[in-house]
Formats: sequence, C-alpha cells, structure tokens
Amino acid sequence: MLDERTREQIAQQLHRAGEDRRPVPLLTARYPEMIVEDSYAVQRIWARRQEEAGRRRAGHKIGLTSKAMQEATGIDEPDYGVIFDDQVRDSGHVFAWDRYTHPRIEMELAFVLKDDLVGPGVSLFDVLRATEYVVPALEVLDSRIEMDGRTIVDTIADNAALGAMVLGGNPVAPDAVDLRWVAGTLSRNQEIIETGVTAGVLNHPANGVRWLADRLAGHGDRLEAGQIILAGSFTRPLWVHQGDTVYADYRELGTITCRFE
Repeated sequence: MLDERTREQIAQQLHRAGEDRRPVPLLTARYPEMIVEDSYAVQRIWARRQEEAGRRRAGHKIGLTSKAMQEATGIDEPDYGVIFDDQVRDSGHVFAWDRYTHPRIEMELAFVLKDDLVGPGVSLFDVLRATEYVVPALEVLDSRIEMDGRTIVDTIADNAALGAMVLGGNPVAPDAVDLRWVAGTLSRNQEIIETGVTAGVLNHPANGVRWLADRLAGHGDRLEAGQIILAGSFTRPLWVHQGDTVYADYRELGTITCRFE
C-alpha cells in the first residue's frame, strides 16, 4: 500500500499526462506495492483537484462489466470512474483527434437518476425505481497510462480510462423495454465492426448500477439524483483514428453518431 504523499504525486502525474497527452509509464511497474484501494484513493485525489479547478461532477461510469470487455483488457473485475459535465456530448459531436491519446468507443446504456441510491444492500429493483430514464450512450475511452500490460490497478487510478461520452437515441422509462435485450451494432466508416446485447453486462445493465452504489458506499460516497451513470459496455472497444465516423444503432432506441477530426 502507498503512503498519502505518493498517492498525491501519482494524481499530479496523471493530471499532467491528461493536459500534455503524453501517457505515463505503468503505475504497477513503478509502484509494485500499489493495490486497488490505492488506485481509488488516487482517483479521488485527482477528481477533487478537477472540481477545485471548476469542473462539475455529472455522474459515474462503470467499466469492465462484460465478458467481452474483460477478455479485451485481460482484467476480470469491474471498476468505476467519475464523469464531469464537460465530458458529456450529444450525438453528432465532432471530437478533436489531438485531444486524445488512445481513443476507443464502446456501446452502453446510461441511467439518469431521479432519486439517490445509497448502498450497501442496493437491489436491481432499487435501481429501476430510482431511475428517471435510460438512454443510449457511447463511451470514448482514453488512457493517460501506457496501454500494454495494464492491470485494474492502473486503470482505476486513470479514472477508469474515461475520455468522454456521447448521448443520443431515444430515452425510455426503465420499465418500457426489457433492458436485458437491447441489441446494437457499432460501425466505423459504414462498416459494422462490433455487435452485442445488454444482457452481457452482468446479466442486466442495472446490475452494474447496483454494484456501483454498493462499491461507492465502501468509499463513503453515493449516487445522487440527477447523475448520469454509464452502466458498462456490451461490445468490445472499437479503435478509432483521425477522420473516422462512428455510428451506433440501438434498433428501437435509436442511433448515435460521432466523428474524430
């Protein structure tokens, strides 16, 4: 386990890496004694500094909830990160390519809460009752840490690799559709690359939100009314390059598009 001074130093390194778009070497290689709780502590320090600089917290993301994502990353348990309001975009957004270092896209559902969710002991039905609506969302993954050889200790400290998110499609009440069976296709430049169904996210995407509420309780935090919760990807990450257009089709829940210039 790391001391507080080292955690502060790592948070500052990650802040600079985000500003300069220059990933830092693997934390686990430089700090072999670092554990998951150190990583969440680093993330909290980093997030606090963002808020002190004027950024506003908009919600949370949950990562590594599906077998597809765990196999793609070699990491076998979920994690979470913080979403800030300046990371939330609408469908059709054009991203500046040079703002990101390792951009990848995932298909997800976002839960927008109308009530607080306070763990521990949150159930799937508690999540559904506390949800105002569910809406399609893309997550833009990015990394402030070198990609090769990352472990969950690295990704958590890196705010779970969140770069941005894109909302679109048709918002629905949580009981209006079977949230286990929302299917989607993810295309790059008019070619379908990834497909998936939301049951791949812990058997039901609301289970990701339930897991998050309980995990946050262990860190003295909660999910609050009005927050956006990215519930986890049901596709593998799609790598994107400068000039690429991404199109996600959620069938009856609509479509989302974005572009990297």
